Amino acid sequence: MIAIALPIATGCIALALLLNLWRLLRGPALGDRIVALDTMVINAIALIVLIGMIGGNDTYFEAALLLAMVGFVSTIAYCKFILRGDIVE
Repeated sequence: MIAIALPIATGCIALALLLNLWRLLRGPALGDRIVALDTMVINAIALIVLIGMIGGNDTYFEAALLLAMVGFVSTIAYCKFILRGDIVE
């Protein structure tokens, strides 16, 4: 059952990444683009975990954790830059 579910989930996540890319490029407001970029990071984490499950390699899970930390910090920094115009006070 998992052999069928993993390729389907990979396809769904890839489709979600393409739709997020469309929103990132065509978003009407800056806030939409920030949310699309953050959602792309989350979908990339899910895709990395799925690839790790398909390959059976534990290194991908560590890479997903590192991407989660970097994605969170970069989203906060980008929002702070948009609101205040400066990242470091």
